[in-house]
Amino acid sequence: MPAEPQPVVRAAVPADAEPVAAIFAHYVTTSVATFEEVAPTAADWRQRLGDRAGQNLPFLVAEEGGSVCGYAYASPWRPKSAYRYTVEDSVFLSPGCTGRGIGSALLGSLLAGCAAAGARQVIAVIADTGGDASAALHRRFGFTQAGLLSGVGRKHGRWIDTVLMQKGLMQKELESTR
Repeated sequence: MPAEPQPVVRAAVPADAEPVAAIFAHYVTTSVATFEEVAPTAADWRQRLGDRAGQNLPFLVAEEGGSVCGYAYASPWRPKSAYRYTVEDSVFLSPGCTGRGIGSALLGSLLAGCAAAGARQVIAVIADTGGDASAALHRRFGFTQAGLLSGVGRKHGRWIDTVLMQKGLMQKELESTR
């Protein structure tokens, strides 16, 4: 039996804005995986891609068979300058592409890109909906739960908690600066 083709993870380019917008729109309209209630347009995604590049933060896509099947990017955690070494990750997959290792390929590459960009901490903000796929993915990469925010989002007629997970990058350097 032939092996499944492995996804190619690469830096996103402006032409990827359309498939990224389509992937994210699915989650905006059908789930609480994001608290956004209006799907950003492809133009919005091109702006986000440019913003990440201007901040030297990774924005990646995964391709299978020449089609974008997922994406991941890092954003500044908070706007205050003291947070400049902390980023928040986002990973989203096309609905038909889950459970095949694409999320792992994206997150692993994203963490390497965050470390190369000088990030020291990565935060994941995960909607606590009873499904564990996102939290399990992050745990596989060494994230630990840092907190739970109760009822902080309201979408599709219900209140949603968020789980905060955190992973330190370059731990030896972190310990030497404490």
